Amino acid sequence: MDGRAERRGILRRLRIGPRNQSLRRQLVIWVLLPQLVLWLAGGIATYRLAVRYVNQAADATLSQATRVLARRVKPIGNGLLIDFPRAAQEVLEADPNDRLFYMVSTPPGEFILGNNSIPMPPKDMPPRLNEPYFYDGEIISPPPAGTHGPGHHVKVRIAALYLPYGEPEGKQQWMLVQVARDMARRENIFQGILIDTLLPLSALIPLMTIIVWVGTGAGLAPLLRLRKEVEGRSPIDLAPLQIESAPQEVRSLVRALNELLASVRQSVSAQKRFIADAAHQLRTPLAGLKSQTALAIAATDDPALIARLKLVDQSATRGAHLIAQLLMLARADPDAVMASDMAPLPLRAFVQDIVAEFVPRALRAGVDLGMDDDAPPEGSAPLQIEANALLLREALTNVLDNAIKYTGRGGEITVRIEPDDANVRIVISDNGPGIAPGDLGRVFERFVRATDEGEGCGLGLAIVKEIVTQHGGTVDLQDAEPHGLRVVIRLPRI
Repeated sequence: MDGRAERRGILRRLRIGPRNQSLRRQLVIWVLLPQLVLWLAGGIATYRLAVRYVNQAADATLSQATRVLARRVKPIGNGLLIDFPRAAQEVLEADPNDRLFYMVSTPPGEFILGNNSIPMPPKDMPPRLNEPYFYDGEIISPPPAGTHGPGHHVKVRIAALYLPYGEPEGKQQWMLVQVARDMARRENIFQGILIDTLLPLSALIPLMTIIVWVGTGAGLAPLLRLRKEVEGRSPIDLAPLQIESAPQEVRSLVRALNELLASVRQSVSAQKRFIADAAHQLRTPLAGLKSQTALAIAATDDPALIARLKLVDQSATRGAHLIAQLLMLARADPDAVMASDMAPLPLRAFVQDIVAEFVPRALRAGVDLGMDDDAPPEGSAPLQIEANALLLREALTNVLDNAIKYTGRGGEITVRIEPDDANVRIVISDNGPGIAPGDLGRVFERFVRATDEGEGCGLGLAIVKEIVTQHGGTVDLQDAEPHGLRVVIRLPRI
């Protein structure tokens, strides 16, 4: 695996979290989940408190009603005087939605007055004189006055009061006074309290969700900026991450990432230095080999030996070319580009000068090389890019060199500059044999050649792509009509 592929793999592993998980969503869930539990607990507690206090108020009313009713029943001798006018009974039973039912019995269980369907107190409630106690029950309610039909079952809350009266022959007698109230009104009150309590709390949950979502977004903003900084980087950008912009909780992670990036950067730099040093060391012996080969060819008349020496000279020439390409590839390293001066470059004049330099070579090869460039509108701004002139010249030189070498005698090469709003395209097209469709994507790889002709080493287009990428651009190969190849270099303009 080469250095760039290794760095791409490392940066992929540095992506912060998989796409199917969201730290923000998890924080919102874990913050809102206790709020939901508290909402439910608060609703239950509120309902129980409402039931408790409403029952206390209702029981107090029932207790008072039992004592008032008890005062209307007066002992006389061995009997009871009931002073309970019909009008008072009608007042108690007038409201069909909140009716009071009553019963007086003595001894307890022997009906005297009221509604004899009121159930007796439970057996587990021992009688307590002059102290009311309360229980729930069910009675058969008669139809309202003026109507006919069977009664219906009604759930009621009952207050029972045992009162003593008379002691004939030394034996005390008891009177039981019971007052019951329909529970429907009370249940409506319970429901109303529950709804009035939970509805505002329910409205607060979406508001709380929005507040928590916005708050977590603001809190995670530095982490998101850090993630975008990593995601937006080129795979060959190994500069340290900005630790100052990282949240306190992830600074240790950023430090670890910076240490990893530093290690990778040192490894890549060592590899580049090795290539550059090896290339420099090989240039001298190869130059000596070519010189000695030339001297040997001049000193012999043996045709077979001359042919072998020429093959040696061709191998030395190819080796020298390979070393020159390796040196240029090392020079196109990102660190080298960043260390170089990037300056505004007038593109039209720059390309025209390079084309003019190659015209004599094209004429010797029998190739028609020209530049088809429309003149810019009068008064328009000059077409400029931000570039390293030395490296960009090397990229265009490689493209033109390949075009002249492989187009063939009698061919044509045309160079055009096509600007648009954000980019400028340098298009170099020829009518040569072109490249097979299956090789269009492979020829940018190092040491890959689309043909066995010539003395190339398969690094020219790899160098072109490396240099164009360092300038923030792209390079594409396209088929030309009716045959040939178009090299399209896109660079951002300024």
